[in-house]
Amino acid sequence: MNPSEWFTEQLPGADSAFSLKIKKKLHEEQSAFQFLEIYETETFGNLMVIDGCTMVSTRDNFFYHEMMSHPALYTHPNPKRVWIIGGGDCGTLKEVLKHDSVEHAVQIDIDERVTRLAEIYFPELCESNGDPRAELKFIDGIKWVKEAEPNSVDIIIVDSTDPVGPAEGLFSKAFYHDCFNCLSEHGMVVQQSESALYHLKLIGEMRGAMASAGFGHLQTLFFPQCIYPSGWWSATIASKASLAKFRELEAANKPFDTTYYNVDIHRAALAQPEFFKKAFSL
Repeated sequence: MNPSEWFTEQLPGADSAFSLKIKKKLHEEQSAFQFLEIYETETFGNLMVIDGCTMVSTRDNFFYHEMMSHPALYTHPNPKRVWIIGGGDCGTLKEVLKHDSVEHAVQIDIDERVTRLAEIYFPELCESNGDPRAELKFIDGIKWVKEAEPNSVDIIIVDSTDPVGPAEGLFSKAFYHDCFNCLSEHGMVVQQSESALYHLKLIGEMRGAMASAGFGHLQTLFFPQCIYPSGWWSATIASKASLAKFRELEAANKPFDTTYYNVDIHRAALAQPEFFKKAFSL
């Protein structure tokens, strides 16, 4: 393949790579935190790349954004206050604000340039940025959570990059402990937890840190994500209350459109692969 015609992300530890044929590079810059690139691809629309890693594409972002938001929001009994740590492309914020129960959603991303580029190259993801319930903050999310008052929030969605660089501290026991302290009675944190095929050790470390921070109920959800390593991704929910049930009737009659999420997908995402059960004695 001609390198000038393809964007390729290599995953050395797994001896694999993912490529998309590109039409042209639309933008690149070094922000104060990371290197950002935007490509126009042949079949996946626009593609955002951060520090050489695929982040979001026009064609398949709905898998991730819907599964990072709706399962948690339909599991919490009455989610009114939601924080999104990261999520600068604003896709998760858009999905969260589809829920009428949400009174205030704060998106906290350390790098404002991600959001400004999303507004230009992924405007469909930023449609709800002007919603009166939405608040955008460009600050350190770890510091925000650490300094938050008890009972400040119902759901924290950690929509982060991989656990390196600015996002590394978002995968620590100290961060989960701070989340636990500021969450309400039925509060939960949901975090992207990489690929179960390639990153099982990381998921185990995350789950262990979440449990050590005080969360008594854990659930890892699985869903496709074409542009991420292995094409199979996960999100892990850590909750103060039971995750055994979700509001199935409301999910089945959701008053908004989705592309992937529905009540059957929610049920299916709760199924645990056999190797995953064995790894964590579930």
